[in-house]
Amino acid sequence: MDQLFNGKDLTGWKMHPKANKDSKWFVTEDGFLTGSGPASHLFSEKGDYENFQYKIEAKINDGGNSGQYFRTEFGPGFPNGYEAQINARTATRSAPAASTRPAAWASTRTRSRFMNTAPHKPNELFTQEVIADGDHLIIKVNDKVTVDWKDPDNRYKKGPLRGCSTTTRRAK
Repeated sequence: MDQLFNGKDLTGWKMHPKANKDSKWFVTEDGFLTGSGPASHLFSEKGDYENFQYKIEAKINDGGNSGQYFRTEFGPGFPNGYEAQINARTATRSAPAASTRPAAWASTRTRSRFMNTAPHKPNELFTQEVIADGDHLIIKVNDKVTVDWKDPDNRYKKGPLRGCSTTTRRAK
């Protein structure tokens, strides 16, 4: 299995040159990749992923909002692509608890699939797994399927992985 994150430093990851300079990404002493500050994104330098499976360990504070974008474009701001949302609160249209969505359609409920309550508590360590196979997207939280969806438009076929700030996570 190919490792996405080495647990020591930001090798293999980069921010976009036009990212907010007040956003910070760092690795904690216990090996967590952490984002803080204004919304920002950290991109994998390992190319364009098409069909894949990855699993992370994550923890998010109460009120935090984060996720992993996949099959996205390298660019500033919020990307076109899909997002596996991380959130420890009750869902709203703008902040689902565990979802996949084309980011360009984030406010269109018919284009989102999400749970109404988070499957974990704030500050609790959990796993999130993403499986992307063509138009079929599956997200599992603590080995429980939270999303099993086929994108009828199959919009995003490949792209880099990108993390969104305000969570702590460790990629496997």
